[in-house]
Amino acid sequence: MEKLVAKMLAALVVFSAGQALAQDSFYNAKTIKIIVGFSAGGGYDTYARLIARHMTRHIPGNPTIVVDNMAGAGSLISANHLYKAAKPDGLTIGHFIGGLFIQQLLEKPGIEFDARKFEYIGVPTQDNYVTGLSKLSGVTSMKQWLAAKSPLKIGGIAPGTATSDIPRLLMAAIDLPAQVVDGYKGTADVRLAFNSGEVVGVTNAWESFKSTWRKEVESGDVIVVVQHVEKPHAELPNVPLDVEFANNPQSRRLLEVGAHSLGPTARPFVLPPGTPKGRVQVLRKAFTDTMKDPQFLAEAKKANLDINPADGAELEENVRKVFNLDAALTARLKEIFK
Repeated sequence: MEKLVAKMLAALVVFSAGQALAQDSFYNAKTIKIIVGFSAGGGYDTYARLIARHMTRHIPGNPTIVVDNMAGAGSLISANHLYKAAKPDGLTIGHFIGGLFIQQLLEKPGIEFDARKFEYIGVPTQDNYVTGLSKLSGVTSMKQWLAAKSPLKIGGIAPGTATSDIPRLLMAAIDLPAQVVDGYKGTADVRLAFNSGEVVGVTNAWESFKSTWRKEVESGDVIVVVQHVEKPHAELPNVPLDVEFANNPQSRRLLEVGAHSLGPTARPFVLPPGTPKGRVQVLRKAFTDTMKDPQFLAEAKKANLDINPADGAELEENVRKVFNLDAALTARLKEIFK
């Protein structure tokens, strides 16, 4: 019996070593593509390119990693592509906005994926969404905005993105006078419209504001007037939370579920369904190791990019929570986002 157990253990060791060797050799001389669902120059693109520069060191075989922008429909085009067309071979990673997960729950037209079937690698940071207004608008606080006689134009990308969804939630929950102008390919494009006066505000992650809107933030051209998070960001202690303006429990719950829940899943790095589990684990580990890499962290700090990661398992769990909303709340959100 002892000899049989010893043989089984030896076989297991050999098998495990063979699996590890297979994963080590697979990525030799390979190229991994990260498909970003937004235009170049925005926050998603910036995070992806930073990760691409450093993650290769943590993948056995040190493959080349390139970034390809596939902008359109608030990153929905790229998400559908990853699900339907990309080969599940561990060489294509998707990076689109996590707001699409709740849009799937709400049965948004055009969604051709099931978020529960993606393989999740992780997120580099868990976003803290805020809304900023141009100082030229003359509105410097939520009190002034709520009293405005005319709606303020807010730049949006598309339904399924925080830029479009959160302002619409505010309009429904607290009667905020706003007009969402959809159709921009990314926050870099919204920034150009903001600077030209085409729109006077945007809902964006504070993390993106600090990095890709640094000039506007430092000059005071953009003023953050409200936060869409559970508790204030440490760097914005005096900026109010959106729920402070909710007049009833229903409105407060709408904001908590529709806006606050977006942050933990906002910036997912994912693989197509059916990607071999061994390669999923290799990339998950490489991603987690990258998030701790001193060189990566130093470059992120220099670029004003916050790093507050969640690994693949945690991200997967957070995505599954999205699909556990009660029916009544789901119906109300459908009405708002229709």
